[in-house]
Amino acid sequence: MIERYTLPEMGQLWTDAYKLKTWLDVELAVCEAQAELGRIPPAALAEIKAKAQFDPQRVLEIEAEVRHDVIAFLTNVNEYVGDAGRYIHLGLTSSDVLDTALALQLTASLELILEELENLVQALRYQAQQHRYTLMVGRSHGIHAEPITFGFKLAGWLAEVLRNRERLVRLRQTIAAGKISGAVGTYANIDPRVEALACQALGLEPDTASTQVISRDRHAEFVQQLALLGASLERFAVEIRNLQRTDVLEVEEYFAKGQKGSSAMPHKRNPIRSERLTGMARILRGHAAAALENVALWHERDISHSAVERVILPDSCILIHFMLRETTDLVKHLLVYPENMKRNLNCYGGVIFSQKVLLALVDKGLAREEAYRVVQNCAHQAWNTEGGDFQALVTQDSTVAATLTESELQACFDPQQHLQNLEQIYQRLDI
Repeated sequence: MIERYTLPEMGQLWTDAYKLKTWLDVELAVCEAQAELGRIPPAALAEIKAKAQFDPQRVLEIEAEVRHDVIAFLTNVNEYVGDAGRYIHLGLTSSDVLDTALALQLTASLELILEELENLVQALRYQAQQHRYTLMVGRSHGIHAEPITFGFKLAGWLAEVLRNRERLVRLRQTIAAGKISGAVGTYANIDPRVEALACQALGLEPDTASTQVISRDRHAEFVQQLALLGASLERFAVEIRNLQRTDVLEVEEYFAKGQKGSSAMPHKRNPIRSERLTGMARILRGHAAAALENVALWHERDISHSAVERVILPDSCILIHFMLRETTDLVKHLLVYPENMKRNLNCYGGVIFSQKVLLALVDKGLAREEAYRVVQNCAHQAWNTEGGDFQALVTQDSTVAATLTESELQACFDPQQHLQNLEQIYQRLDI
């Protein structure tokens, strides 16, 4: 599934070639810092910068023999650089390169994710404006409750996406941390100033107190935030799936010309994109659990996290990037059926206006318990009768007739009363 839906620009960030490029970027940044501090001769630095390169296939060949990825990489780089290569990796340990380079991959991925998230923000904002006054029934427990608008529903989605955006912006600062502190993180063989200079050149901040690795709480937070965003996208997808049900059919995924819904039933138009988003969100939550398991390493380091991250980090970034694109396209081309919304709104003769009738009776002096009993009796009678008409039943009720005028009762069934304060929400979201 991941290969099929890989987005080229995100996928390229997680290729072996790009990974090795970030390793080289880190090594070169460290060499430049060392040269600035007088640890590497200028001529050697110039030679390193001019000649340093790698061949991903050759690195794999060397790794097959030495069984160490960073040593294989350095061996290959030195095949190109020659004698000046003795200054590369001076005072470093493998995790200095691996973790700092990983921060570069994660921040680059996060930038692409934020770009796609912004596209979703704009799509939701547009649709929320378009359907600002499109009446529909609000539901709780899956049961008809009171009137809302479809734009109001989308406004809630927009607010949630904006919160996710704020979290991801903060997350960038958390994940953009490098370490050039040597074995067990004590700077015993490397000047802390090298770390400061190299991280600055790479656009990172030095980790506050690393061990031999950057502590994995940062990476766990990264995956958790992506999983949380995925959970939001799943919430929207589940709502679309429910609203597309045949007996509801208030919205529907766009169904392209020539598209087929079922190999057996020609009539089917299934919410496959929303279902796909639900499945992918489950994968992200699984990855979040794995990332939490990675936090507890032995002493100053072990490599139990490494194999896990080779799967969950690229997988999570590629998945959420695709999910955002899929959701944005889904929202942009969503088919909305206002007439079906109106039909569902008026089921059972406006039974969803029961609270307005209840409050009107109480305002006129009827005891709340008595008012509730009268209204509930009429509502349940309408609900349990084919073609039941709540409005007709309350109009005919003697207690209601003795308490409310015809115009007062009629006003209870005006859906606009439920919308009068929604403008405050739209204003908060600049819709």
